[in-house]
Amino acid sequence: MDLTLRPIGFVRSPYKVKGDAPRQGRLSAMVSEIVIADKYREGLKDIGKKSHLFVLLWFDRADRSVLVATPPHEGIEHGVFATRSPNRPNPVALSLVDLIRCEEGILTVRGLDAFDGTPVLDIKPYSPEIDSVGK
Repeated sequence: MDLTLRPIGFVRSPYKVKGDAPRQGRLSAMVSEIVIADKYREGLKDIGKKSHLFVLLWFDRADRSVLVATPPHEGIEHGVFATRSPNRPNPVALSLVDLIRCEEGILTVRGLDAFDGTPVLDIKPYSPEIDSVGK
């Protein structure tokens, strides 16, 4: 099986190297931009009506050979699929962001923990009715 992913855009953020980004984007008030490629901008129709978005990213600087990780808040090693480590065989990242605005193919968001230049694979709206797990 061969998979081909085509980024729809890229991230503009203040995070340039390891250590710049917060442990979790939702814990930060930092604002970033998602620049959507011209040929995909029509897909942004009505996105400005949404308050939160899921952003799927390709963490292109991740170590794809890692199968175990130690979360900083636990200090115990786990299989990478039981963690949120960016280092994993297929470094697909999922971020829930606050949408601040959408203008001319650029989404201004809060809560994204991606490096500057990170490829964006997809964007989906957050739905509290579907995506929220009750306690």
